[in-house]
Amino acid sequence: MADLSAFPITKRWPASNPDILQLYSLPTPNGVKVSAMLEEIGLPYEPHLVKIGEDESWTPEFLSLNPNGKIPAIIDPNGPDGKPLGLFESGAILIYLAEKTSKLLPTDPAQRYETMQWVFFQMAAVGPMFGQVGFFYRYAGREWEDKRPLNRYATESKRLMGVLEARLDGRQWIMGDEYTIADVATFPWVRNLQMFYEADPVIGFKSFPRTMEWMRRASERPASVKAFDIPARG
Repeated sequence: MADLSAFPITKRWPASNPDILQLYSLPTPNGVKVSAMLEEIGLPYEPHLVKIGEDESWTPEFLSLNPNGKIPAIIDPNGPDGKPLGLFESGAILIYLAEKTSKLLPTDPAQRYETMQWVFFQMAAVGPMFGQVGFFYRYAGREWEDKRPLNRYATESKRLMGVLEARLDGRQWIMGDEYTIADVATFPWVRNLQMFYEADPVIGFKSFPRTMEWMRRASERPASVKAFDIPARG
């Protein structure tokens, strides 16, 4: 049996089966990325619910694994060289899992780097911008009289939707015929922008038909459907 005692997070969220990957998460867009990936690749894992609304991600135990205090994070007891590996940042986790299992990442070197560039596009642009729209349109920022921040982030989010729309012209998935971590990384954020933030009035989803159809295809995959409730909120 794997020894995970070196990871303080396991004191607060004990592992029932320390021999399999441990996932610390919540089904937000970033959390769904990793749970969907794990379901896609079929790697056994144990999910642990981190209640970010109760500041559990800022506890000393969680911060010992991710000092940035954000979900998701993982511990793989069977990491490189057979040693346990703790990892945070959803994009890094997607790449790690893809390389570990040789799934959802092309083996051709050029396509591999092209796929990763779209993962970084999501991490650097889509997630941060869409999240700001959520804050200024649905959450506390909506009460602000000054609408310049909302307009700025909505305009940039529409531009990013346009980038995806152009990329998906003639393609089923971001990389063509094959579903990859680029899709896994990105579709939860587009879905969140539409379904949770309900941002159609400031985004205009009808202007991006290819992107919305791609998002629906990704959302309907069996792994995705399961991931929307992993870890279960209880």
